[in-house]
Amino acid sequence: MQSKSAKVSIAIVSLILGIMLAVQFKTTASNNSAQLPTRVEDVAQELNSVTQERDALAEEVISLREKLSNVRKNDEAMADLQDELQKTSMAAGTTAVEGPGIILTVNDIPRKIQAGEDPNDSIVHDSDLFTLVNDLKASGAEAISVNDQRITAMSEIRCASTLILINTRRVGPPFVIKATGNPDMLESGVNISGGWLSFMKQWGYQINLQKSEKVQIPAYKGPIRFEYSVPVEKGEKAE
Repeated sequence: MQSKSAKVSIAIVSLILGIMLAVQFKTTASNNSAQLPTRVEDVAQELNSVTQERDALAEEVISLREKLSNVRKNDEAMADLQDELQKTSMAAGTTAVEGPGIILTVNDIPRKIQAGEDPNDSIVHDSDLFTLVNDLKASGAEAISVNDQRITAMSEIRCASTLILINTRRVGPPFVIKATGNPDMLESGVNISGGWLSFMKQWGYQINLQKSEKVQIPAYKGPIRFEYSVPVEKGEKAE
């Protein structure tokens, strides 16, 4: 009897445990099924948020690249303007320059004036300097100075009593003419047979010409005034 009762008791306990396990499994499955849509929605929202942040960062990267490109373009434009300004200043003579070239020294004829002779026949005149400067320009000189007076498009070389006026400055002999450019071209150009310098040598003027790899020419320091000339506006035709 006891063995039979024990078996019945074990069967009842097993049945109860089975029912409890079945109920717990069903409840857990039900809870997981109920939570699944909520979890999916949360993940979808997080993905959407990350996507928006990614797109915003991508737009910011594009904007920064455009700004960097504009900065580079502005830097290049500024560098081009600076280069153009420097070239213009060099051409106008308002900037000191240096480079290969020649140094030509011209002085009066070293002899005593005899009775009846014209002293003007033995001194260097403004026309002599003017001609020599033009010969150097024709030979490719990029910059020229006479006794450290920079020759520009506005410069004047004219007689001022016993001296010569250059850029409102009176200068006297010896006259040191400096020019930058191809030294060989400048030398051959000014020394050409039948040129003015060859005549001055024949007449007895003191001439010394040296080629140099480094000739320094100062900037023009005089006033620059335009009273009657104005720039032609872009698009207008000069008559």
